[in-house]
Amino acid sequence: MNINDLLRQFLEHTEVEKGRSQKTLENYQHYLNRFLEFAEKNNVKNPEDINQDLIHKYRLHLNRFNDDKGQGLKKVTQNYHIIALRAFLKFLAKRDIKTLSAEKVELAKQEEREVDFLTSEELERLFAAPGLYEKNHFKRIRDEAILHTLFSTGLRVSELTGLDRKQLDIERGEFSVRGKGGKVRIVFLSNEAKDKLKKYLDRRKDDNKAVFMPSQKRKGNSRDSISGSPEVESRLTSRSVQRIISRYADLAGIIKKVSPHTLRHSFATDLLMSGADIRSVQTMLGHSSITTTQIYTHVTNKQLKEVHRAFHDRKKK
Repeated sequence: MNINDLLRQFLEHTEVEKGRSQKTLENYQHYLNRFLEFAEKNNVKNPEDINQDLIHKYRLHLNRFNDDKGQGLKKVTQNYHIIALRAFLKFLAKRDIKTLSAEKVELAKQEEREVDFLTSEELERLFAAPGLYEKNHFKRIRDEAILHTLFSTGLRVSELTGLDRKQLDIERGEFSVRGKGGKVRIVFLSNEAKDKLKKYLDRRKDDNKAVFMPSQKRKGNSRDSISGSPEVESRLTSRSVQRIISRYADLAGIIKKVSPHTLRHSFATDLLMSGADIRSVQTMLGHSSITTTQIYTHVTNKQLKEVHRAFHDRKKK
């Protein structure tokens, strides 16, 4: 069977049987199209012609690849290409289609990811920014709720924007969310996050089912309205939330780049620095693998220095 037809079947299998998100499908298609283009240039059009020599050449191609701006692919991005390729090869093997074994395609060793997170002082400044700089009352209380919810729960921005009001149980301070791969987990609200969310939602008089919605303009009036919105599906986009957080970070005088994911990093780092075990943090973040969660542990290594100083140096004295 033609390899392009097999790719189509793989994507359909990934969507239906595996239940992967549309974004995952788009990424797989992008990465695998790049491989198929490379394979075709090397006169490989059938699965049985995929061998280790071709994979070696492909990895060199990825490592030397430059876009129109002259920028190459990071090691982690190169590995995403290989992960997609291995998934495709495994699919072929399950269909008894002769090809290279996925186990023979190894991921490249990559540099440790750097995790950006906010200090306690930076968090205080960020949380204070809406009250100091946003004059519109609706936006102010909405944005305060966004900031505190992200830091309290560790939600991904897509999970935040996808929240519906019926999901929330503010009184109990917890609710379930469906994350990557369709996995459901429980997240928890701090007392401050509960207060901010309640204040924001009590102010709402619309029928919009989304928790976080854009402000609406009244006709003939420049003021923002929060009542009677006809668009019951209207909700903030991930990009809008990114802009909101970046704006407040700038106003708060935070030099580093701050995004919704920075608050997720800050959530995980704060838990670990406060003594939480990594398995619990893994569950709260919704990570499938403990390896993903371990990127946060090196951030807390500075605590080891304090332990060493407190106990080892004390003995010498």
